[in-house]
Amino acid sequence: MSHEIDQSLDGIEQMPMKQFTEKAYLDYSMYVILDRALPHIGDGLKPVQRRIIYAMSELGLSAASKHKKSARTVGDVLGKFHPHGDTACYEAMVLMAQSFSYRYPLIDGQGNWGSPDDPKSFAAMRYTEARLTPYAQLLLSELGQGTVDWTPNFDGSLNEPVVLPARLPNLLLNGTTGIAVGMATDVPPHNLREVASACIHLLENPNCTVEELCEHLPGPDYPTEAEIITPRDELQRNYLTGGGSVRMRARYEREQGDIVITALPHQVSGAKILEQIAAQMQAKKLPMVEDLRDESDHENPTRLVIIPRSNRVDVERLMSHLFASTDLERSYRVNMNVIGLNGRPQVKNLRDLLEEWLHFRFETVRRRLEYRLGKVNERLYQLEGLLIAFLNIDEVIRIIRTEDEPKPVLMARFSLSEVQAEYVLDTKLRQLARLEEMKIRAEQAELADERERLEKLLGSRQRMRALIRRELEADAEKYGDARRSPLMERPAAELLGESELTPSEPVTVLLSEKGWIRAAKGHEIDPSGLNFRAGDGYMDAVRLRSSQMVVFLDSTGRSYSLPAHTLPSARSLGEPLTGRLSPPAGATFTSVIGGDAESWYLMSSDAGYGFMVQLKELFTKNKAGKALLNLPEGAQIMRPSLIFDPKSDRLVAISNEGRMLVFPVSELPALSRGKGNKIISIPLKRVAAREEYMIALAAVPEGGVLVVHSGKRFLKLRPVDLDCYQGERGRRGNKLPRGFQRVERAEVEV
Repeated sequence: MSHEIDQSLDGIEQMPMKQFTEKAYLDYSMYVILDRALPHIGDGLKPVQRRIIYAMSELGLSAASKHKKSARTVGDVLGKFHPHGDTACYEAMVLMAQSFSYRYPLIDGQGNWGSPDDPKSFAAMRYTEARLTPYAQLLLSELGQGTVDWTPNFDGSLNEPVVLPARLPNLLLNGTTGIAVGMATDVPPHNLREVASACIHLLENPNCTVEELCEHLPGPDYPTEAEIITPRDELQRNYLTGGGSVRMRARYEREQGDIVITALPHQVSGAKILEQIAAQMQAKKLPMVEDLRDESDHENPTRLVIIPRSNRVDVERLMSHLFASTDLERSYRVNMNVIGLNGRPQVKNLRDLLEEWLHFRFETVRRRLEYRLGKVNERLYQLEGLLIAFLNIDEVIRIIRTEDEPKPVLMARFSLSEVQAEYVLDTKLRQLARLEEMKIRAEQAELADERERLEKLLGSRQRMRALIRRELEADAEKYGDARRSPLMERPAAELLGESELTPSEPVTVLLSEKGWIRAAKGHEIDPSGLNFRAGDGYMDAVRLRSSQMVVFLDSTGRSYSLPAHTLPSARSLGEPLTGRLSPPAGATFTSVIGGDAESWYLMSSDAGYGFMVQLKELFTKNKAGKALLNLPEGAQIMRPSLIFDPKSDRLVAISNEGRMLVFPVSELPALSRGKGNKIISIPLKRVAAREEYMIALAAVPEGGVLVVHSGKRFLKLRPVDLDCYQGERGRRGNKLPRGFQRVERAEVEV
């Protein structure tokens, strides 16, 4: 297909749609890249920012002047240089005035210019007033000295600077963000003294590396006192490649047990932080926090107070969780994509960026010196003609009085040029005083010295380098300040585990005969005294913390577990466990245990077999449970017994025939599942026929007392009494006293 424009139809241009759309989109994208979104390396400004600063300087709004209405400035910018929307222009102006957005603000605002909590809460431009800051002089002070190129404005009626003659790399000082077509830029702000130091180092050591420059410029410096926690080698990698990321973390301190946040990351709202923490508290995901307060004021712009529930809360762990789950820690992208001196966008590393800016600065200073040299030569030329006229003042006056056209006569009589003759004619009579010759000669001598100095500077790159260094040092001294964002090495933030985020309150979990479950607050309630559904009754209960896991055992020897805080309240009749768990058909839940995951239990069947197991081995996420205990034919699972000390406890086993056997619990193996070892000797045939079986099992600690219940009677067996029943594991055991041979249960008193 031909891409030539066809004008054959009555002069109407025709073009293939593909070619037209490509050209239109390319033109648009280049406009967005070069004239809207990306900054110039010279002054670090986008066109709208440059036009605002220049328009304000033209209005005389220097740092020493009175403030003027922002609407006046915006009107000038739109009418003369930037024919776009007033809202966008005013927002760009506001951004340059916000001390929490710009590291070195260019505009000094008066009125409501927004707040860190809501940067867009600024007043309308008809209410606010503005002028330039002293720092803006770094961009404007050399503007009228022939330092930059000028271009016509949009209607050709005025000229505007292509770039401002920045005395420092404003691009690095204030940073910038922008999204163009197919590319974006994110340059972080930096400290003025550090940037000037890096420039001077590169000026004196043109072959230095990025690593050496990072000794002078270690990292970004945001307009907030929050910490930069990105490792030093990662920051160097950002500067080496021109891209990467920077992480900032809020700063906090302890005050009488409270946590006080004193600095937030760049562009993070304190109100949003409180909202994020409060949302976690409402969802009961932050049990260790009792309350939040915002005590920020004019003296303390950031003061967020977090009140822990008790002084036992691990503050470091809590803050690590908040750093990981809220905007108290935030990552910022680094993409140093700027428009270079060749007019093309490119991602530059730190050395390339500073080197190109120094080239821009050299050219700016050279043009400034040449402009001044031209002015000096012009003035000396004028003074030369004036001195000739002064030395022949009477003749000059006569010619002026008598001649109709004195200029050509003066030129011919005294060999003056047209410029000199014009200057003589424009001289006021008061300058013809007696001492004027001395003044002229003194000014000539002074200008001659200046001309010599300027010519030496222009003729020597070494002298130019020294001049630029002196100017950089002077500007750093005048406008520089201390670093705000400290560079710190911190461990990575970690979210708290599910168990740590769960409220740790005392609860009593109840299991009914029909397998219904519920949890009551506190440990003081009587589980068997609560109401149950018709035909249902009390089966078992356990006292634990709401942050712990509850373990259920069924009649087939399987274990199941659920978080205690997820169980229904005891104010209701609960809910069936089968709604949450999937036991085998015909299985019934027999017992419930819980507590410390590291605690030990006796797991056994009434056939007289068992083993030791840690509670954590009973945990499972499987709704179908975990096979735990192998049951011989006809045998039933017994309620697990807590072991106080696996090394010193004694195990007590009692059969339904009144036989009791005592031996060290350590003789049983520690298993995670299985049948276990023989505890007390009972023939399996009698177990299957339910004629003889183990009816009670307990672990008795040193000094503990075993209480054996038989009907309404009970028998207390102290350590010395238990010695009488001591025997080898797997024996039949000795008979209990008459009247206590039909044992119902055995309890341990510690």
